[in-house]
Amino acid sequence: MKKSLNNGLKRSIKESTVYYLIMAPFMVLFFTFGILPILASMVLSFFDYDMVSSPIFIGFDNYIRMFTRDQAFFGVVGTTLKFAVLVGPGGYILAFILAWMINEFPRPVRVFLTFIFYVPSLVGNALYIWQIMFSGDSYAYINNLLISFGFITEPIQWFQNTQYNFILIVIIQLWMSMGMSFLANIAGLQNVNTELYEAGAIDGIKTRWHELWYITMPSMKTILLFSAVMQIQTAFSMGTLQQTLVGYPSVNNSVDTLVLLISDVGTARYEMGYAAALSVFLFVIIIIFRYAIGALLNLVGKSDR
Repeated sequence: MKKSLNNGLKRSIKESTVYYLIMAPFMVLFFTFGILPILASMVLSFFDYDMVSSPIFIGFDNYIRMFTRDQAFFGVVGTTLKFAVLVGPGGYILAFILAWMINEFPRPVRVFLTFIFYVPSLVGNALYIWQIMFSGDSYAYINNLLISFGFITEPIQWFQNTQYNFILIVIIQLWMSMGMSFLANIAGLQNVNTELYEAGAIDGIKTRWHELWYITMPSMKTILLFSAVMQIQTAFSMGTLQQTLVGYPSVNNSVDTLVLLISDVGTARYEMGYAAALSVFLFVIIIIFRYAIGALLNLVGKSDR
């Protein structure tokens, strides 16, 4: 029997060799540019390293500094969490609802609308559209319209005003969030077995909302989890948007995020050990949110049992 099991295992490995070879390039790249940097950051977070001198082991001093001596830390963490709470679930729900609505159209219309909503994530210079619209001079589109209609008498510095810059960043990020998760939702909706809807109708499901909750979403759990992970990553990695439109540091640090602080500490101050510690903290936060979202998604569809 043992010999039979060994032969079966060898045969299985031999049959799967092609798949292992196909996966090998991806796994090498994933380990090199994904796993290895994370491990390196974890190790480096216990050192004092300025990229010139040799690293000096300092134990947990970088983490102690993070929570006790860095005056900017809690401010940027709070701002990051606010962005994450608004942009993460907001973009996630928006991407799914739009995908669900677009999926109801005939194929030509569906393809066109998918392209329209996906374009912002493809266009690298899309942010400059918002810069032109909300520029602080009187020739900017929004200021010009407001002055023309008599709502204001002088131009508003939209991105330098703490009353407006945060909400503008949220709106722009939501506009740009129709990326990979949006396409994943479209693909997931296309692959839901239509026979399930017929069976649901026989079992008493009568409304589209019931179909969505009891059939569509449970059938897309894997896609929904992937979409959630992408939105979490997007929400917590916000920084380029703020730096491009507002600058760093922003007025009263109103839209500064943890990613911008890490970039400043690592590339401007060359405190790579402390930057690594901040990166590890951000990584842990993302992991916690990822598993929390996974736990919530596991509840989808269970209310009918």
